[in-house]
Amino acid sequence: MPRIKTTSIEEAQGAVKAGYDMFIKNIGIIPKPMEMMSASPALFESQLKRIEYFSNHPNLSFPLLAHIRFLAAHHLNYSFCSDFNKMTLKKVGLTDEQIDKMTKDPSACLLEDNEKAILLFVLQSMKDPGSITNADIDDLKKMDWTDTDMVDALSQGVSMIDHSIMMQVFGMDQNCLV
Repeated sequence: MPRIKTTSIEEAQGAVKAGYDMFIKNIGIIPKPMEMMSASPALFESQLKRIEYFSNHPNLSFPLLAHIRFLAAHHLNYSFCSDFNKMTLKKVGLTDEQIDKMTKDPSACLLEDNEKAILLFVLQSMKDPGSITNADIDDLKKMDWTDTDMVDALSQGVSMIDHSIMMQVFGMDQNCLV
C-alpha cells in the first residue's frame, strides 16, 4: 500500500492526464514510477519531458537506452525497472537466454562496439565512479561519442537510483504495473 496519495487515471488532469493517456496508448500501462511521480505534478511533467528527450535522442538508440536502464536497474536490485526493461529488450528482439547472459557479463550484449563501449562506461561509472580515467573518456570520444552523449548516457543509468529509492520509501509495489 503506497504511503503517499498518487493520482488515479480517473482523477488525472493536466500534464498527469496527458502523460497517463500517452502511456496507455503507447505501452498499455502506466509505469509505477510515473504513478508515484503523479504525487508531484511538476516533477511528473519534468519526467515526461525527460522521456520525450531520450525518445528523440539523436545518438543514443532506443535499444542502447533500454540496455542501460535494464543493467543499471539490475545492478541496483530495482526490480520494477529490471522487469520493465527486460520486457522492452525482448520487444527489440533479445531472448531470455541472451538477456541472462548479458546480465552475468554485460560485455556479452549484442550492441555494436561503440554502443557496447558506452554501456560498459555507464556501468563502470555506477559501480566505481572513481575508477573512470581521462583515457576512458578519450576512448569514447575516439568512437565519436560527444560530451553530451556521455552525460546523457550516464544520466540514464543513474536515474534508476532516485526512482528505486523513492519507490521503496513511499511503499510503491515495485513488481506491479498499473
